[in-house]
Order: sequence, then structure tokens, then C-alpha cells
Amino acid sequence: MRLNLTLALTLGLAGWALPAIAHGVTVEHRQVSSVEISAQFETGEPMANAQVLVYTPDNPAEPWQQGTTDDQGRFSFTPDASQPGSWEVMVRQAGHGVLTTIPVADPASENSASSPGTEADAEPNSLISPSTGLSPVQQGITIGSVIWGFIGTALFFARGKR
Repeated sequence: MRLNLTLALTLGLAGWALPAIAHGVTVEHRQVSSVEISAQFETGEPMANAQVLVYTPDNPAEPWQQGTTDDQGRFSFTPDASQPGSWEVMVRQAGHGVLTTIPVADPASENSASSPGTEADAEPNSLISPSTGLSPVQQGITIGSVIWGFIGTALFFARGKR
């Protein structure tokens, strides 16, 4: 009887949902005469002194500019106006990071949505969805593991005493 109670309490505590201690990352940007980014963890804590790599649309394999964020998680750069397109910015720190794409319009284009000197809307980008904290693959693996655990526990108790 005491063994069954201990086992029930152990299984009950093992199944208790604990909060995951992980950081999603959000990077926001706005374009004025230069591109200003603000990097922070999903908790709101700034990514201070994080590594920043900026890639041009023409050469996404080699960084065009490297730097670090300030104490508030901010970094700015002025893209080369002769290279319009999607610039990529990688911000990473201590195993956490995000790659975000920043559109840079051709200043000669009449269809330009934003011209230098005007603010563009901030576009947050994140590798991990802040609402769930898990990617769909991770969610599937977690659900499968829980189901497999229930099946294993049921088979263990169903086998009876030997």
C-alpha cells in the first residue's frame, strides 16, 4: 500500500507542468537615414553586447559589417544605397539568436514604400514563437513522448506480479 502511494505521488509530481526556462529572441528595426535595430529577449531584457552580423543582398555568405549591440540591445548601420533588396541581420548571444530580413528600397525607385529619413514600421522577427516557446516539431515530439510514457506505464502495471 505504501509503495503504491509513493508511486502515485512520484508519477503525479513527474507529470506536474513546470515553466520552461528558455529565451525566445525578438529583433525590431526601423529605417531612418540608417537602419536601427533593437534586440531583446522575449522577457523584455535587452540583448546587451550581442554579436551583430550584417549581410548584403548580393553576398549573403560573407558579413558586410560586424559589430555588437549597446547596453540597451541597440545597433545601427547605414546600408549601401546601391544595393537595394533584402539585407539580413544576425543577432546572437550565449546560444540565443535570430536572423531577420530588412528590406532596403532603391532610392531611385518611384514605388519605394519608405525613403531615407522616414520611419518604416517595426517588424519583429523571432526564431521561436513567443506564445508557445516550442516549434511544431518540438511540440510533436513532446506529445509523442508523453503518450509513449503513458503506454509504458500502463503496460508495466498490466503485467501483474511474477
